[in-house]
Amino acid sequence: MANDIQRVIERALTKLRSEKSRIDRQVSALETALAAVRNTGSDNAVAPRPRRKMSAEARRALAMRMKAYWAKRRAGAKAQTKKGSKG
Repeated sequence: MANDIQRVIERALTKLRSEKSRIDRQVSALETALAAVRNTGSDNAVAPRPRRKMSAEARRALAMRMKAYWAKRRAGAKAQTKKGSKG
């Protein structure tokens, strides 16, 4: 009886090891394919341009423009809500 159980377990291990080998080969093939896809870019691909640096003066000017923009938007939104509530 113990010999029967041992044989069943050994067969199960053999099957699992062969399945593991098959899965390992598939994983390896997929990793290779993925690496190939990652390394191939389109022929027309252009390297991204480096990011431009902004001076402190330009940042201040942009900040002032954006503050004015949002103040105008807020004022417009308040006017819209006042028009909507009266109508």
